[in-house]
Amino acid sequence: MAKTIASLENDILETLKENTELKVENQLLHEKLDKLTTNQPAPETKTQSGLESLRKIYDSGYHICNMYYGSHRDPNADCMFCLDILDNFGEKKGIKKDGR
Repeated sequence: MAKTIASLENDILETLKENTELKVENQLLHEKLDKLTTNQPAPETKTQSGLESLRKIYDSGYHICNMYYGSHRDPNADCMFCLDILDNFGEKKGIKKDGR
């Protein structure tokens, strides 16, 4: 019985020692990971701006103006209301016009 208790105490001590070593190693790895992630710039995510979305809708043949929004437009004719929205939106955002 005493032998079993001594063996269990030894196992507990070994487990505690291993647990402490793993905690220290885990902490060091977390610090290393934090250094690596702070040194690297955040990856850029390409998102479409509102202006690009509106231009894509307009270029695909639909009105984006409040008068005719969503209705088909003649692809051979420009809508001055839609173009005004695109021009003013670009100016507010500081985006250069592309010649339209």
